[in-house]
Amino acid sequence: MKRHLISAADLTRDDAVLILDTAEEMARVADRPIKKLPTLRGLTVVNLFFEDSTRTRISFEAAAKRLSADVINFSAKGSSVSKGESLKDTALTLEAMGADAVVIRHHASGAPYRLATSGWIDSAVVNAGDGTHEHPTQALLDAFTMRRRLVGRDAGLGKDLNGRRITIVGDVLHSRVARSNVHLLHTLGAQVTLVAPPTLVPIGVETWPCEVSYSLDDVLPKSDAVMMLRVQRERMNAAFFPTEREYSRRYGLDGDRMAKMPEHAIVMHPGPMNRGMEITAQVADSDRCTAVEQVANGVSTRMAVLYLLLGGSEPAVTTTPAATRTEESK
Repeated sequence: MKRHLISAADLTRDDAVLILDTAEEMARVADRPIKKLPTLRGLTVVNLFFEDSTRTRISFEAAAKRLSADVINFSAKGSSVSKGESLKDTALTLEAMGADAVVIRHHASGAPYRLATSGWIDSAVVNAGDGTHEHPTQALLDAFTMRRRLVGRDAGLGKDLNGRRITIVGDVLHSRVARSNVHLLHTLGAQVTLVAPPTLVPIGVETWPCEVSYSLDDVLPKSDAVMMLRVQRERMNAAFFPTEREYSRRYGLDGDRMAKMPEHAIVMHPGPMNRGMEITAQVADSDRCTAVEQVANGVSTRMAVLYLLLGGSEPAVTTTPAATRTEESK
């Protein structure tokens, strides 16, 4: 593992599989009576969030605490940032407080890279979403969920997603999740197809390692997993489609469309969901939808990322019964 996790494109196939396998180990900790490891005891993880978040912030906090790290939650609202403090001065403050890792979400694309390469801090930096650029840990937890569902919990260890066909549908233009998933899934050997209205397909998408389709119905019968993206109205400054009803009719996933998918295929959503827009309640509440499962897997995956960045490359969880009892008693 490298010093920082800024982009899914930075990960090799071996890096990604190592994270997924470590996340599988971390997931077993959740089945124990005591769901904590002493691995990062004495280290400090700062959640530096300049944008609103529920799942990602809580997930990183839970992950750090389960590894026994001290956690500091920083929100731009109510902080000196609202008074005009720069990212540099905020970073220098965190450095003075002895942060070992900084998990940053920022509205500006490139802010985590700037923080990691500026020399302002010596901490490991994890990108928790920057503008419309990337969200690498979301892509990792998505890949973890796909591998568990499509390959198997134990059968998937050491394996990638070679040959699997993944369809990503919706507001690709404003989606950092889509960008990270395209890079990571390609690295893991999957075939990715983007489906969106022409107005919501990014310029330069022809250079991405994926295919593009404008017809959802044509792609569904040959998809192993279908990921529905939220229409991000808060990032839109123009009309990208005529009406919500028209968008839902052409690019929304309902029960009839889900029936066209192969029996083993799953439906994914990074959340939060706009029910009735990109996905109907029937699909969202079905057994094939992994949205809630993705949240649970997010904790395990982020535990793996923090462990590998801060802890080392040794096995994260000892599997011998005696060692397990010793760890749990700490």
